[in-house]
Amino acid sequence: MAACASDGDVSDVTTGTTDREATPVTTEAQTAATTGDVTPSTTTDGPDTDPPSDTRDDAPDATAAPDPTMHAYDFSGIGPVVQDFVEEAGLNGAGLVVVEADDGIVYEAYWGEFGPDRISFVASSSKMVAAGVLARLDDDGLLDLDAPVADVVDWGAAHPDVTPAQLLSNSSGLPGLLSPAAAAAHRCAFLPDGTLQECAEEVFTTPADDAATVAPDTEFRYGGAQWQVAGAVAEVASGRSWAELVEDIYVEPCGLGSLAFNNHWAQFDPGGFVYPEEFDGDVSLLQATANPNIEGGAYATPGDYAELLLMHLRDGRCGETPVLSAAAVERMHTDRIAEVYGGTAPGGRGYGMGWWIDRESGRLDDNGAFGTVPWLDVDRGFGAYLVIEADVFTGLELAGSLYDLVEEAVLAAR
Repeated sequence: MAACASDGDVSDVTTGTTDREATPVTTEAQTAATTGDVTPSTTTDGPDTDPPSDTRDDAPDATAAPDPTMHAYDFSGIGPVVQDFVEEAGLNGAGLVVVEADDGIVYEAYWGEFGPDRISFVASSSKMVAAGVLARLDDDGLLDLDAPVADVVDWGAAHPDVTPAQLLSNSSGLPGLLSPAAAAAHRCAFLPDGTLQECAEEVFTTPADDAATVAPDTEFRYGGAQWQVAGAVAEVASGRSWAELVEDIYVEPCGLGSLAFNNHWAQFDPGGFVYPEEFDGDVSLLQATANPNIEGGAYATPGDYAELLLMHLRDGRCGETPVLSAAAVERMHTDRIAEVYGGTAPGGRGYGMGWWIDRESGRLDDNGAFGTVPWLDVDRGFGAYLVIEADVFTGLELAGSLYDLVEEAVLAAR
């Protein structure tokens, strides 16, 4: 794939195969979408650079006439906005991938140190990925999202009414991510030691958080070790490790060579919600673990994460391969906390399973602590994945300047 431009330059990459190989980029780039169609795309928002080379034997002919029936996308307004933001915020770069339900990946661009092969931690943008694992087990009849976890694990009797659906909608009643009670009682969720089963049992059975626990489906409590419980339940219900589930459900059918989970939170200095610069995309630095952090331990390249967004726009399919049922996808996108107990998340938002829901615009997102912002406009069939390596506030600020630009470019091409 094409390497990113350095020293703040922007590299626009248009891709045409599900294995993430890049086609040559020209002023009027002809790109094969993930559907196999050819999509003219304007990629002139960066400085003049040599086009990325493609040495594949089956490389498409960049001089072939464009198919007049395909959409032409003009994203030229995005580059200057991101470039200015990266410079003013002092970021090491950024990446943006736009997907469209019919045409696939229609825009992919990188700034600074970022490129199509850069692996980044996505923090809480892991939640929609994790929720999809349990939704698939529900599809397969291995797990009932609405039945008590006590039906699956013996230690579930400690909270006999809690269900996987409640865990995945941050509605289990257990202390959330920022609860003082969770800081000590649920510490295992952020350490690579031990196993997921051991950590989940400890979280679910400890009396240390009893005073801070409420009945399920009464309050929205974002994040925390309730997601470790969900992951452990998935392992027992399926008889597979979390790593095997991610491999089977996403990596193999969708061709996602980079997607995996770890538990990096205490492995790098200074830890916490500060992006570990030492990592720099090198997964060999990570300690092997049987206790991955389910709510925030995923990492991936921008293109691989974008393929998951495309799957959500295509009723749960990667290409012709079903990953989730259409019903499962719709359920993940539905405002569960409003429907079940009239709940409201911070900022007046709703929450499904792994997805924040803007109740005014209908936009879904799953933003992460390090500034990743994946978002979907399901009704109009497009979405995008923004990745930076900074913090959630910076990521949301940049995403806020891109929402309208992406929408206008996609809708204008139709």
